[in-house]
Amino acid sequence: MTDYPFDTTGLCSADLDTFNGVYTALKSRFPVEFTGQIDFHLEQFEVFNGSLSVNVRESFVIKQDNNNDCYILFVERERRSYGKSIQLSAGLEYHIWALAYLKQDFGRVLIRRETLSDKIIELVHPVELDFPEDKPFSDTFYVLVNDYDKAQKGINRSFRNAVMDTRGDNFLIEIVEHSLIAGNHDPLSPEKAIHLAEFITRTCSNC
Repeated sequence: MTDYPFDTTGLCSADLDTFNGVYTALKSRFPVEFTGQIDFHLEQFEVFNGSLSVNVRESFVIKQDNNNDCYILFVERERRSYGKSIQLSAGLEYHIWALAYLKQDFGRVLIRRETLSDKIIELVHPVELDFPEDKPFSDTFYVLVNDYDKAQKGINRSFRNAVMDTRGDNFLIEIVEHSLIAGNHDPLSPEKAIHLAEFITRTCSNC
């Protein structure tokens, strides 16, 4: 019987193999350590809207030289569906997210890949924060903010460069004041975990 270095309660054999593959990949590239019980207040993030419940199955810290540590989370999400106007569970899903605490207050920010629909809407209703000095970034990402001044100060060249490196994985990035979370609702994979860890460590070293 295999002893896994994480909570296995309720996981099937396929999930166990996936979790272990992701953990092994992270451990081979980053000095990840278990955090123990921490409340990351995931309820504050809009990326988890549409969920009946969201729980952190396991969390790891990646220590930084500047003491601005970052975190990798195994998240269990119970997806919401509806039947005759009643909320139902569509089953459990497991995802990986990266989280960091930023030194600067960004206000509320949502960053995702820009779509054609976004570009058309922007022609009629200019709601996006653009960076004229960084056209490649603005052409690639859709940035919604609630405080232009805070967002413009926070989303500097170093931050934009770190975000540009995520474009291949179609990540969502949400910031609530000082708290940043990045990831998506796609299935777990070692490659995705490594890419997220690279992004979040770069972000913490510069922000």
